[in-house]
Amino acid sequence: MTTTVPSDAELLGAHVAGDPHAFGELVARHRDRLWAVALRTTGDPEEASDALQDAMISAFRRADQFRGDSAVTTWLHRIVVNASLDRLRRKAVRHSLPLPDDNEDLPGAVVADPNDHMDRRETQMVISAALAELPPDQRDAVVLVDVEGWSVEDAAVMLGCPPGTVKSRCFRGRAKLAKRLAFLRNQDQAGTVTTTEGGEVPHDR
Repeated sequence: MTTTVPSDAELLGAHVAGDPHAFGELVARHRDRLWAVALRTTGDPEEASDALQDAMISAFRRADQFRGDSAVTTWLHRIVVNASLDRLRRKAVRHSLPLPDDNEDLPGAVVADPNDHMDRRETQMVISAALAELPPDQRDAVVLVDVEGWSVEDAAVMLGCPPGTVKSRCFRGRAKLAKRLAFLRNQDQAGTVTTTEGGEVPHDR
């Protein structure tokens, strides 16, 4: 006898209907991918862990708002990205960057310049805040293509729209980011997104 594996939409529907195990099965199915999304967006394992937890709580509570106009994975992806950007935006407002101090009294200890670390983290938070200001459709496209490195075709499948729409959203989003982040044009910090004269945001693929 063949056992039918429920789809993501069926699991989400079962959760809304009161199944106590359906949501946990759905999360387990996609947890690794969603963790990778949070980590790529925040650039920090601790922040990614907290963002993923925030996102899953939000998805658990808002499951009845899913209308089926996109894949469940796309819906979850958007919630994780938004939670990640929210955490970075709040952190940017607080300006609370921990400084390494454990090695202060160790003879011969080599400690990296904390200012370099702070500069990189502050730059990342500024970029994340700028991303959070984009309209959701443009932000989703830019994060998928420019931050996470998906191809336009893959992003189109994930977002449930034609590749041309993804390109258009990326173009508009990049133009806004180029204007918002103009002061970063001459910076070339590893691990950050920088803008160019054409308004493009370089990506890996």
